[in-house]
Amino acid sequence: MSRIFITGSTDGLGLAAAHTLISQGHDVVLHARSRERAAALGLVIGDLASAAETRSIAEQVNALGRMDAVIHNAGIYLERSRAETPEGHAKTLAVNVLAPYLLTAWITRPDRLIYLTSGMHRSGASSLDDIDWKRRPWNASQAYSESKLYIATLAAALARHWPDVFSNAVDPGWVPTKMGGAGAPDDLEMGHLTQTWLATSDDAAAKVNGRYWYHRQQREAAAEVGDPGFQDALVERLGELTGVRLFADPITTSRI
Repeated sequence: MSRIFITGSTDGLGLAAAHTLISQGHDVVLHARSRERAAALGLVIGDLASAAETRSIAEQVNALGRMDAVIHNAGIYLERSRAETPEGHAKTLAVNVLAPYLLTAWITRPDRLIYLTSGMHRSGASSLDDIDWKRRPWNASQAYSESKLYIATLAAALARHWPDVFSNAVDPGWVPTKMGGAGAPDDLEMGHLTQTWLATSDDAAAKVNGRYWYHRQQREAAAEVGDPGFQDALVERLGELTGVRLFADPITTSRI
């Protein structure tokens, strides 16, 4: 039996993954944004748009004991505006990238890390000059695509810097969740089974590092994801934005 923490697990893919893992006998720690969403569930509570609440989430998780795996499932899609967070960041960046970055730094290191990305990451810009959208005109689709490029890149950077942890990125596909919409064409079940498999399976195929997955199949990610220079430049920039350093070893940046 494994102990798994899943962010954004009160609905959609996160809840589906939780149901699957619980049915398999695993100990699952759920996460809700607010007490209202927690309702009848016993779980960790906090808004990932806030760095202070993200810190509280990590503390709540650590108080429960070390996790075997963390699935970074929570995310937001098309925000109509930059929607600034309490710390002054674009909400899309904060929830989709900064929060998982901070949780990765603050939660006791598990054996496995899974980050949900999207096929839209291939449309993300590789420039890290204005990742917080402070100068550019707001573009919701581009901001989302970039956030998914960054989270896939973070997964790959972790695989390189923490070789003792299985860190992977998963594209769940365009599935019929609240985020994806009822008309989304992909398979909802396959959309969550890849991350549950990576989180718990003893299959040799699942115990790999730094891969990009779609429906239990390895796929090629955008070139930036596998570029060590881009990885380290991104991690350095995220450290600047959050004030939290993820890696103890020095990072050489070349693409900021």
